[in-house]
Amino acid sequence: MTAAQVRSRYVFLIAMRWLPVGLLVPIVVLLPLERGFDIAQIGSVVAVQGIVVLLLELPTGGLADAIGRRPVLLIAGVINLASLALLVVADTMALLGLAYLLQGVYRALDSGPLESWFVDRSLAADPEADIETGLAHGGTASSLAIAGTALLSGGLVWLGPVGSVSALTVPVLVALVLSVLSTLAAALLMAEERPPRGKVELLAPVRGMVTAVGGALTLARRSRVVLALVGVEFLWSFGMVTFEQLMPVRLSEVTTAAGPLMGPVSSVAWGASAAGAALVPLLSRRLGARWTGFTLRVVQGLTIVGMGLLAGPAGVIGAFLLCYAVHGAANPVHSGLLHRRAEGEYRTSLLSLNSMVASTGFAIGSIALTVVAARTGTQAAIVAGAVLLAAAAPLYLVKDRRRSSRIEFREHSHSGTSESQAL
Repeated sequence: MTAAQVRSRYVFLIAMRWLPVGLLVPIVVLLPLERGFDIAQIGSVVAVQGIVVLLLELPTGGLADAIGRRPVLLIAGVINLASLALLVVADTMALLGLAYLLQGVYRALDSGPLESWFVDRSLAADPEADIETGLAHGGTASSLAIAGTALLSGGLVWLGPVGSVSALTVPVLVALVLSVLSTLAAALLMAEERPPRGKVELLAPVRGMVTAVGGALTLARRSRVVLALVGVEFLWSFGMVTFEQLMPVRLSEVTTAAGPLMGPVSSVAWGASAAGAALVPLLSRRLGARWTGFTLRVVQGLTIVGMGLLAGPAGVIGAFLLCYAVHGAANPVHSGLLHRRAEGEYRTSLLSLNSMVASTGFAIGSIALTVVAARTGTQAAIVAGAVLLAAAAPLYLVKDRRRSSRIEFREHSHSGTSESQAL
């Protein structure tokens, strides 16, 4: 394949991967509520998913390097199908917990192989291939896929039940069908040429995990800035529970049409996120990356407070859309600051550590904020999450004691120069 053909396949496959997600976004909290689960129980099972991702993300990355990207992605697809099938019928805590546990395994396996395949194949076809443009196109494709199927999800709920299948369960069935197609597409389009290795070394993923964690922790220990950025990621992910899990609950408190509304609202929110990402370079040029991160974190906290305190669906939805616009702008700022602090092998290690911390923060937030919501109300939980998210803002202004810190990292790095990016 040429580099252009690889890019086309990558963009198509990543769009297929995110289509089912858009169907689930609007109903992922409302469906368990419909089945009699309370918000604290939902937070607990979501935390299970986060903990599984935390434990497996680095080992599964090593597995992909050991046996190939395509096999790992296909295994992930099969596990995702099992998870969605359980979600269709999950009416007990045991079944719902198992569905989310499998979803955690899927996400850990799915995190990285497709992007790594794209980079490997593109550079094999053309060492000067424009990797950045392909990754950008993939990001656009995934956002549009989520926006489109989130809108479809709202339409399916609005149409009502199909026979004995409730309206909120219908999007899960459609997501299951799309996931089958996505897995088949990966099997057919991910051509992978790997040299024969003989027997697979079972300890390779473990050694890869130890090396990655050790490198990332060394970098964090040597740089106050890296430690601060990881702290931002933890608090940010903790606060994300407010608009990813509590928003549907809050909307259901101010309108009886929360189910049909969440689809189109989620679709518009992803569009707002893309617009925020497009506009952030203008702000960064005026304020600089660090002060831009500080400003966006404070503003996002204020929008979340608006979600919790504003009355009526218009106020809650308006604050939610502004929150997503700021969220989309903040992602490239944070990612850029991380990349500027890492070189060579430390880049992969640092991004892996950042992702692990994000999973931890979201898992803890899922438990803590849903318990607060169950005991003192959704509004109080949302405001508490907003305060913690905004509290991360000053961490963007932390500086290293010595400006030569990057030189020190270079002296301690290995000779390898492989780089990767994480979504």
